[in-house]
Amino acid sequence: MDQLIKLTEMPNIGKVVAEKLIQVGITTPEELKAVGSEQAFIRLQTIDETACLSMLQALEGAVQGMRWHNLPRERKEELMEFFRMRRM
Repeated sequence: MDQLIKLTEMPNIGKVVAEKLIQVGITTPEELKAVGSEQAFIRLQTIDETACLSMLQALEGAVQGMRWHNLPRERKEELMEFFRMRRM
């Protein structure tokens, strides 16, 4: 339960995403930051086929400590390209 609370204290991370992160072995904010948004997203895709671009951007925002809406445009474009490549 402690893990859930710590993850949900990060921007953009609600209870559902926190539970999924724990399922894939990411149990603390420090682990999420160390793994990075892209690798965390790849792990999440193994248990959630509905993982979407918004989830990827939310993870990146959490890693950077900001709401995903405030990510720089260039970073959003990089994430979009990464997401497209994962869908192929």
